[in-house]
Parts: sequence; C-alpha cells; structure tokens
Amino acid sequence: MPTVLIIDDHAAVAIALEVLFSLHEIDALSAATPEEGLALLERHCVDLVVQDMNFSADTTSGEEGAALFHAIRARHPDLPVILLTAWTQLDAAVDLIRSGAADYLAKPWDDRRLVASVRNLLELGQANRALRARVVAEQRQRHALQDAFDLRGMVWQDPATERVVHLACQVARADVPVLISGPNGSGKECIAAIVQANSLVAAGPFVVLNCGAVPVDLIEAELFGAEAGAYTGSARARDGKFDAADGGTLFLDEIGNLPLAGQMKLLRVLETGRFERLGSNRERQVKVRIISASNADLPAMIKAGTFREDLFYRLNVIELRLPPLAQRPADILVLARHFLGSDKTLDAQAQAALLAHGWPGNVRELKNVMQRASLLTAGSVIHAPELGLPAAAIAPSAVLEPDRDSVAEALARAHGVVAQAAQELGLSRQALYRRMERLGIARG
Repeated sequence: MPTVLIIDDHAAVAIALEVLFSLHEIDALSAATPEEGLALLERHCVDLVVQDMNFSADTTSGEEGAALFHAIRARHPDLPVILLTAWTQLDAAVDLIRSGAADYLAKPWDDRRLVASVRNLLELGQANRALRARVVAEQRQRHALQDAFDLRGMVWQDPATERVVHLACQVARADVPVLISGPNGSGKECIAAIVQANSLVAAGPFVVLNCGAVPVDLIEAELFGAEAGAYTGSARARDGKFDAADGGTLFLDEIGNLPLAGQMKLLRVLETGRFERLGSNRERQVKVRIISASNADLPAMIKAGTFREDLFYRLNVIELRLPPLAQRPADILVLARHFLGSDKTLDAQAQAALLAHGWPGNVRELKNVMQRASLLTAGSVIHAPELGLPAAAIAPSAVLEPDRDSVAEALARAHGVVAQAAQELGLSRQALYRRMERLGIARG
C-alpha cells in the first residue's frame, strides 16, 4: 500500500488523518515536528506528505511550514506535498503552489476532497516514477549501443527507432543480405551505413546505388559494368558497382525500381558471386555484402509480376522495418535540434508545432524545414510561424511539456539564467524551477 507522512503538532489531527487514510487502504506515518518529519523521510519510503503550516504555539505566519516545505523539496524534489492549516493567506498559498506544492487545504478539511487529492497525487506519482524508470532504461540502452557499436553518428530517441538500430547492430556481422523497408526520407541509408560499419567487411568499400535514379537502359551497366561499345556512347570499358564494392558492401536503394532483366542477373550474383559485364562473355568473381532498401510494397509487386519472388526471398533474409517519422515522435525534437546546431533554438510553440505536423516527407522534410527556418530567422529563437508549417500544426492551443534535454539545453544556452531559459521554453520562472526540481536538474 502507498504511504503518507503526516507532519502536524496536534496529535488529534494526526490520529484523524491516520484513520481516514486507513479506511481508504493508505498507510500513514506521523511526526509532530519538522525535524521528526524530515528524519522519517530519510528512514522510510514515503509517497506523499501532508504537512501543517504552523508548529509553534500562537504562530500563524506559516513561515515554519514554508521552511519545512522547502526543506522537503530540496531533499525529495519529486515528493508531492499537501499543505494543511487552520490559518490561510492567499498570497502564501499561491507562492507555495508556484514553488511546487501539490495542494493547499484549510482546516477543518473536507474528507472527500482530501482523499481525492491524495489518491490523484499517488496515482500521478506512480505514473511519473514508471515514466522516469522507462526513460532511464531507454537512455541506458542507447548508451550501451553507442559504446558497443559504430552508429555512424545517427541521432534518435524514440523506442521504435531504437529497436531498428539494435536489430541492425545485431545482424551486422552475419554474412547474409539485409532488406531495409520504410518510406522515402525515413533514414534507410543511415541504417544501411550502421550495418556496414559493424559488419565483417567494415574495412571494405561501401558503395551506394539508387536504382530509381538511373535510367532503366543503363542500370545493368551501372551494376555490372560494360565493355567498350556495349551500348551507345560507351567508348571504353567501365567497371560497375559490383567491381567497386568487391570486398565490401553494396547498398541498393529503391531496389523495387530494378528492371526484371537486372533482377535476374542480381539473383545470379547473390547465388554464385559471379556476373558478366555488358558486351562480355567472361565471368567475373566478386565477394560483396548486399544491403537493399525499398519504399515500395514488394509483395504486391510480386503479385503484379514486376518483381521476382525468388529475388525477394534472397534479399529478405533479414528485414529491418523503419517506421515513418510520424510514428517516431520522440525523434522529432532531437533531430530538429541536431539539424539546427547550436546557433538557433526553438520556442515552446515551435516545438509543439513540430510535434503536431504529420511529416509526410519524414526526416528529409524535417531537415529541410529546419534549414529554411534557420536561414529565415533573424534572431536566435525560432518561433512557430517561421517554420512555414500548415496552420493546423501551429495552432495557439498546442502545448508542449519540455523534456529534461530541452530544459538542460535551454539553461546552457542561457548560461544558467533561469528567466531567459524560461522565456525560451514558454514558461514562467517558477514553472521552470518546478520542472528543474522534478527532472533532477540542480539550480545554478
């Protein structure tokens, strides 16, 4: 059961609260003085504090309670505190709520309101602890990947991306073809580079061919090379991508655009490692790791007769599915900051607009938006209208809760000046202090 600590110098109040909480399956500890309460917090696991505001006889200033509250916040910044007193002053209540107090109730209290407040705060605390634990676990796993593998400088934060990167590293050393699927601009080439960099042929060449960017009548020559005169305009013999990638990796992007004749020859290379240049009868032998990528529905192309089924299964020994950026929302802001660099920053509304946009162009579109906004923004802070996104994405109602990285980076750019960092984040100074306490960021 959750545990509540009651700090009140009136024994009758403490007993009444203990009974009330026990009726709702909540354990309670009691302390009569601030010192005793702080000591109990060090010895016991407490989920919430209900504290009085005055402890000395004939004292109604609330200064003792305020001092106790700040002492609790300093030692346990995530612990919710409900202030309870027979003497109230609106200014004092507002000030302490701004400093992070969870609630402020007057004696005699309303049992239902007090229990409802306690239950809500306990549930919120449990959810926050679970969220923090998940964030810590994700950061730990991300750092472990960065320490163990060459990730080619890839930037990400979303668990969906993490799963793809982890699998890419896991299969990199296996000498089998890898197929990377995902929409245009989602980062398939970055995943291919990670596979190559951690493979057994990492020291070899990494050759890239976009099958959709080469004319159909020239793609076989691009892949396999050609003898002089093999086609119009070929005055001399030329090597193909397989020759260039010998001993390394060949990345075939948009493999679905490869014509059927080229597919047949590619299948033979995958099976035997041998091929012939255009215009030649002499076989050439290579050792090449194949990574392919496609934004097309290859199974549908197989049914339509435009892609060979046997080639698909040869390429698809391992498939890495990279989701569109809209399905990796935690990647959006870290990538946006990465593309901006250190010279520009985003205000809270701009960040909310980025999260609200659908990103049909994926990471490529995001990079374009950030580069354009950086060039067109005269100041150091980019505002939502300067992103050039559709109006729906920059609605004034959009609200963003900054994460720990956002707060830390804003403070760094402001050289520790909280008021300046708060303005950038779209928060009041006290609201930023509360988030710093909750996120475990020390005040400068």
